[in-house]
Amino acid sequence: MKSYNPTSPGSRQKTTVDFSMLSKQAPQKSLLKRLKTHAGRNSAGRITVRHQGGGHKKLYRLTDFKQLKLDIPGRVEGIEYDPYRAAFLALVVYPDGARAYILAAEGMKAGDVVLSSEKADIKVGNRMRLKNIVIGTEVHNIEMQPNNGGIIVRSAGSRAIVLAHEEGYTNLELPSKEVRRILWDSFASVGQVSNAEHSLTSLGKAGRSRWLGIRPTVRGTAMNPVDHPYGGGEGVQPRGTRKPKTMWGKVTGGRKTRNKKKWSNKLIVKRHKGIR
Repeated sequence: MKSYNPTSPGSRQKTTVDFSMLSKQAPQKSLLKRLKTHAGRNSAGRITVRHQGGGHKKLYRLTDFKQLKLDIPGRVEGIEYDPYRAAFLALVVYPDGARAYILAAEGMKAGDVVLSSEKADIKVGNRMRLKNIVIGTEVHNIEMQPNNGGIIVRSAGSRAIVLAHEEGYTNLELPSKEVRRILWDSFASVGQVSNAEHSLTSLGKAGRSRWLGIRPTVRGTAMNPVDHPYGGGEGVQPRGTRKPKTMWGKVTGGRKTRNKKKWSNKLIVKRHKGIR
């Protein structure tokens, strides 16, 4: 982590990730795309996700979550920052000259060779079928359905652990400590996702939140009674309601929200912490 001299109130508490290991080159232009921002609004223009809007302009990096160039080694040209995610990206070049962005694993660096195959060496960055990964190995970017692309364990510093292989399924301990069965023909990448120190970041000032596209959050107790169940009263008042609620009066914080009849419940061996 990188800290700063307190030359201003905003820099006194500010800490950022040390980006010195990132490549100095510009991003691959053919893999950039401008995404339209919706600021948390649906197709009718109504706000469905609050506290979004503004932020610095940014370009999306087209990321290859499938890595279906099997048995073709790729060389890591550099590790790059991605404004759309907390993890870093690795720019990989293949022998035919094709380039692709993949999620960078912790410890990956320029010059490394990565391989996607049915069965490969247990090496950071390599990608293979779950059934061919040794028990106890850390994995990330895991598919839920074979060849559909990784959709879980992709955030900075996250990793799952292979616990067992049985009856066509692999048991994985997810970052939430939930143990779940996933089809063992699904692909997964070896290692932990890069930028594990991201959770230690301190923005230091409100302006950095605005740069990230995060708008202010107003406390419910500071509102009027018409706007929130916690609103109203003179000065600082207690909540006034037994259970915590959202601004729409729905019970939150301690209520189970998962559908008891969801088909994938049978694939969960052990629930994550906080669920009994």
